[in-house]
Amino acid sequence: MNRQQLITQIRHKRSFLCIGLDTDITKIPKHLLATEDPIYAFNKAIIEHTADLCIAYKPNIAFYESVGAAGWLSLEKTMTAIPDNVFTIADAKRGDIGNTSAMYARAFFQNMSFDSVTIAPYMGADSVQPFLGFTDKWAIVLALTSNEGSKDFQVMRLATGETLVEKVLKTSFDWGCTADNTMYVVGATQGAAFAEIRKIVPNHFLLVPGVGAQGGSLAEVVKYGMNADCGLIVNSSRAILYASVGEDFAEKARAEAKKVQQEMEQLLDNSGF
Repeated sequence: MNRQQLITQIRHKRSFLCIGLDTDITKIPKHLLATEDPIYAFNKAIIEHTADLCIAYKPNIAFYESVGAAGWLSLEKTMTAIPDNVFTIADAKRGDIGNTSAMYARAFFQNMSFDSVTIAPYMGADSVQPFLGFTDKWAIVLALTSNEGSKDFQVMRLATGETLVEKVLKTSFDWGCTADNTMYVVGATQGAAFAEIRKIVPNHFLLVPGVGAQGGSLAEVVKYGMNADCGLIVNSSRAILYASVGEDFAEKARAEAKKVQQEMEQLLDNSGF
């Protein structure tokens, strides 16, 4: 999916919601455990009830890897259930030496047909560049994440006076990262830090985790992070997925997604988008 197709979807749905498919076999409704593939049955119901409200789905690859070969099969089936016009993110946090990154890129872009994959950039250019050579595919580079440990390194101030995050963003331009092939992860819990990041990457899309169960403010993300093309993909996982553990789980998930979509619609309207 290219940039204009993504923007068109945001305008049409009045939403920039991404639903994280962090599907935990121990948390899904018990009645699904009797199905042939409980993870896929759960995901399929969630997708069928929310695809008109979100612009992206983000399977967290660890949740599928954790159950072995069956998990990979569930993931492949889940991908077939996602409509073609919805952006897909492999939340894999890959990043290795060049020939290994090239294999990761082939796995997620060619074999599994994801639109994008999250990447840890700390091994440098050769951990990111292999993901940039695919048409209408995206590298989503970790920048300032939403977890508590993000302050251990990411906001460290270097001798140049810039933070490590700022150094990563600026250096990535030398790798061929553009607003048409690269996004950056910036956690919703980081608040006003968005303003500083936007000075460096004014045109790029930002993938924003941390809204919902992690407590990030959607209004604050929009205030500091939105650009002329919206420029935001805001993720919510647990608050939507596990709104109910009963047989009404998909209906309750839709209700929660609808609340977020309606807030996003209002924020888009207020911005003139």
